[in-house]
Amino acid sequence: MQHRPRLSFWELFSMNFGFLGIQFGFGLQLANMSAIYSKLGADASKIPILWLAGPMTGLLIQPIIGSMSDRTWTWLGRRRPYFLVGAILASIALFFMP
Repeated sequence: MQHRPRLSFWELFSMNFGFLGIQFGFGLQLANMSAIYSKLGADASKIPILWLAGPMTGLLIQPIIGSMSDRTWTWLGRRRPYFLVGAILASIALFFMP
């Protein structure tokens, strides 16, 4: 059995402090997306389906991308090309958000 290093308080704090920022982002999304969906013309009865679109897409796409990255070997490594493309696509999507 491999020995796992014991993390100090500050290492744990640093990791979790980063997640605090992520949670702020999720909070902003929760607070604003229903209003944005309504402004874009979504019917109030269809908004829950729109909220399910992201998790359902992740449920389907993540295993496919994971399988592809397991078989990828580039000079950037196995995962970095996917992080790079994902970051670029996310930046473009954020630019076009209302």
